[in-house]
Amino acid sequence: MEQRLWGAADSLRANSNFASNEYFMPVMGLIFLRHAFSRFLKVRGEIIPNLPSRGGKTRPLTKEDFSARSSIFLREQAQFDHLVGLPEDENAATAVIAAMQSIEEDYTTLEGLLPKQEYAELDDDALRQVLRIFNDPALQKADGDVFGRIYEYFLTQFADQKAHDNGEFFTPVSLVETIVNFIEPTRGKVIDPACGSGGMFVQSAHFVEAMKANPNERLTFYGMEKNPTTIRLAKMNLAVHGLEGDIQKAISYYEDPHKSHAPFDYVMANPPFNVDEIDAEKMKDDKRLSFGLPGVNKGGKVSNGNYVWMSFFHSYLSDTGRAGIVMSSQASSAGGQEAKVREAMVKTGDMDVMLAIRGNFFYTRTVPCEIWFMDKGKPEHLRDKVLMLDARQIFRKVTRSVCDFSPEQEQNLTSIVWLYRGQADRFAGLVQSYLATAWEEAQAADFVPLLDVLAKAGGYFATHTDVTELQAGIQKLTTDAQTFATVAAALAEPGATIPALTDGWTAMQPLADQAKTLIKEIDHLAKLAQKAQEAAIAAGEKAAEGKKHLAAIAAARVALTGDPEIHLTPTGALKRFRYFEGQADWLLSRFPEGRLRDVEGLVKLVDQAELAENDYSLTPGRYVGVAPEAEDEDFDFEEAIKEIHDELETLNAEAAELAETIAKNFAELIV
Repeated sequence: MEQRLWGAADSLRANSNFASNEYFMPVMGLIFLRHAFSRFLKVRGEIIPNLPSRGGKTRPLTKEDFSARSSIFLREQAQFDHLVGLPEDENAATAVIAAMQSIEEDYTTLEGLLPKQEYAELDDDALRQVLRIFNDPALQKADGDVFGRIYEYFLTQFADQKAHDNGEFFTPVSLVETIVNFIEPTRGKVIDPACGSGGMFVQSAHFVEAMKANPNERLTFYGMEKNPTTIRLAKMNLAVHGLEGDIQKAISYYEDPHKSHAPFDYVMANPPFNVDEIDAEKMKDDKRLSFGLPGVNKGGKVSNGNYVWMSFFHSYLSDTGRAGIVMSSQASSAGGQEAKVREAMVKTGDMDVMLAIRGNFFYTRTVPCEIWFMDKGKPEHLRDKVLMLDARQIFRKVTRSVCDFSPEQEQNLTSIVWLYRGQADRFAGLVQSYLATAWEEAQAADFVPLLDVLAKAGGYFATHTDVTELQAGIQKLTTDAQTFATVAAALAEPGATIPALTDGWTAMQPLADQAKTLIKEIDHLAKLAQKAQEAAIAAGEKAAEGKKHLAAIAAARVALTGDPEIHLTPTGALKRFRYFEGQADWLLSRFPEGRLRDVEGLVKLVDQAELAENDYSLTPGRYVGVAPEAEDEDFDFEEAIKEIHDELETLNAEAAELAETIAKNFAELIV
């Protein structure tokens, strides 16, 4: 979706007088309209059935109806389908400008922020084409901080390196969700002193929405950002989600515009990493530096700002406040004056959890990072302890260069924190939900449609070629499917206690192994059918009839082994059964009694004495050790080879391009 949107946006550059960095805002304005319309449609469908009526007339929709559901109200002229369907005799730019003006009139917090006159510079046909492409069905269904993610993707494509100077870059959604899950912002004041496009606020709102509550009634948002363009985007992002917030232009090192609102209940931030040359003189009397400056060089500059940020975040918190901060992995074991600041912070007892994240989670950086969690309201028995979590081996690959957490991986990490906080019932509830989903998928596995189309295909191909192996495979699948269905029917629904869940999980394990075998059998039969088709064509048969049978097999197997076009979410009853049984397995095999324990390579609860022995290092890997290497049962050798081949082709193309550039530059030097 990002690539399709970028392709459309890039066409505007060729049809306008804008430089590449000038058409960023008009493009993001269209993304804003599209995303606002998606939320508008979703919420409108929820509001209309509940609208009061009198005398057979239903009252009209209001702004307040939408604000109560974290959405933005759009007049008809600002609705995206109106813009997409403009008559040919109407000017598209004029219509888009009118749409923006109507929104600013309804929402004064956006007054002067939305792009308007920029659209007058665009070619009408090009703008119409972009509007049509931005009407992408995938974007209509998208939820969460879509605006923030597309913002980051577009920044990378615009090559606006100024947006990423000094370690500043967008926080991946899965990391923001992890922060929110760990600190649980349910009610109070939230501050992000480096708020970027406002993703921390958006995810906090979603957390409250999941509780069936109104985030505007539960949470108050305060942000700081130095870049005026980014402030516009943050305010647009809040508005599109129906949220209110006070975002001020400020350089957080020297300014504290929200100090009158302190203390705060939650701090969430992804501050710039490893910033140098901060003027120590300007901040020497800052009350937020309760642990002192982390080292000043001969030029009067703080040579690394990581612990300036950490001191600020700690100072913002109320007596029961929690914080989650994304930080460079260099910071947790830094030496010198930084180590002294870290020691002082640890001795407060407010350091709560340290979470190590592998590289490639960011779009624009490959660096690993760590998330620091503070909790000034920790219970007394935990005040001298820090939970060390090493999640560097927990990830899923989105692309060759980008990783994230799956929703289940986020939940699994969060459940470890639940155990740390003594919330064993929540851990058991998560395991039960996994096993219940697995149980439902096992019951739903219906092999009849697939076996039917396989039998028809086998009968057709038998008249043209030898299908002995195919027929034998169909017979074996029939027998194995019957066995699977019999065992699945005998499974009891999972209980609620850890012993009952363990029994349920134990009963499912052999069936999960059988599901793996069935998936392989189905894959093999599809390949045998393809070979039979090739043999039939070689014997002089036309391809059309065989193609119909192959298409029927491909369609029928989706219900069991999943849609091959969907890569990040498990689909198909057999694969989903194995997947969710596997999630329960991951948790119960590590925490078999439903209580926190040290797990090699994953987690360890560390006390102050051990921290002191290690120079108060907060690097999780230093404590948890190295996990034994686990065999990946789902490793696909053919797919891995294909990925390597694709990557090699890309590298070869880049090498050829570089060689051509070098040769050209060298030739110019000679001339």
